[in-house]
Amino acid sequence: MLPRLTVALTFDFDAISPWAHEMAGNNVADLSRGEFGAFALPRILELLTTYTIRTTFFVPGHTALAYPELICQIRDAGHEIGHHGWVHESVAGLGVERERAVFRRGLEALDQAAGIRPVGYRAPSVDVSAHTVDILLEHGILYDASFSGSDFTPYYLRRGDLWPGDAPYVFGETVDLVGIPFYRGLSDFTYFEFVGGATYQQLPASAVHEIWLTEFEYAYTHTPGGVYDLALHPQVIGRGHRLAMLERLIKEMATREDVVFMRLDEYVQRWREEHPLDVWLRDRPIHARETSPTGMSRARS
Repeated sequence: MLPRLTVALTFDFDAISPWAHEMAGNNVADLSRGEFGAFALPRILELLTTYTIRTTFFVPGHTALAYPELICQIRDAGHEIGHHGWVHESVAGLGVERERAVFRRGLEALDQAAGIRPVGYRAPSVDVSAHTVDILLEHGILYDASFSGSDFTPYYLRRGDLWPGDAPYVFGETVDLVGIPFYRGLSDFTYFEFVGGATYQQLPASAVHEIWLTEFEYAYTHTPGGVYDLALHPQVIGRGHRLAMLERLIKEMATREDVVFMRLDEYVQRWREEHPLDVWLRDRPIHARETSPTGMSRARS
């Protein structure tokens, strides 16, 4: 049986990749903002070791080749490493063949750096195209942590949805790919980083602690068997006062009965065993719908 609530303290170890790709432009100093992620990683690993937490790191291929020794440290500490693109590029406008090539390049880099074949994926900037689910299935990915169709309850994803502006929404086929819910309000980047045109907030850690703890308490009370996925970035959460806040949050979560800190791949394996796709579909979940010939949506039977 799954615990009352699983906490996944996931880390997107982007390092220099998004800054080199487009965020820094010609500002070399901005590249060093990504370098801080590599600098802060050891203190994050130390914190996780202190509390005997194993979790998931999503890593772009570009980061893996820049810092192979750090990727091996993550792996050797017992953490999962998931796929996070090649150079943190947006895939929505790439086209299917280019997106597939970028995905494979990320896979090859993770294998080259640390002999890793990931089973989990989080899209860079949670930017998913109409082709992404098919590409994940082609490459044996078991779960994705980019979609936001629920808050703490996993669900099976769909492919082939259509959303014409002048006609009803068309729900596609449900597939054997687990969606771990993502929410920007549970990401440190939303509150702490300054990036022109994206986010300008610099909130105090105490305010974010209140939000994250309250979300945790709601998940614990209302979604038994669910997963609380906190999406963190070493370059953001690795600052001293923020890391101290995260440690305080870990201590508070650990006091609740039947709360477990877990890698996402391990959680997904247990969730799939308790919710096989065919059984899950028979429960008529809101995420598994199809469109009738009249254009009206109905639950799958």
